[in-house]
Amino acid sequence: MVATSFDAEREYDDDQFSARSVFRSDRMKVVLGYFEPGQFIPVHAPDSDVAITVREGRGVVRESDEDHAVRPGDVVVVPAGEERGVRADDGERLEATLVTAPPPTDAEHDPVREGLRKGEFELRGPERTK
Repeated sequence: MVATSFDAEREYDDDQFSARSVFRSDRMKVVLGYFEPGQFIPVHAPDSDVAITVREGRGVVRESDEDHAVRPGDVVVVPAGEERGVRADDGERLEATLVTAPPPTDAEHDPVREGLRKGEFELRGPERTK
């Protein structure tokens, strides 16, 4: 059993969102995400479902071409293969649990790394694909 808390895992990074992995198996990955104002997980489309539960703050969860405003207590689920991204609103931090099943592959996170490198929430062109 894994037992932890947002307080125990909390770690913010001035340069990009902080993802604290608290559990991983072949079937599921659980991450606590800590976002400074305006920080994001770039839009990408891995072959895994994701459930995002917002603990603190406000932001946006992108699903395909639609942005969903989120606040504490909201739960958003995006099916596998759909484009998704998470962005904290300007002016406040965002904390959320992200559960993916199955865990995305390293290659499926290439668009995330590229978007962070470029500082772009939504990539254009071939980087935007899976």
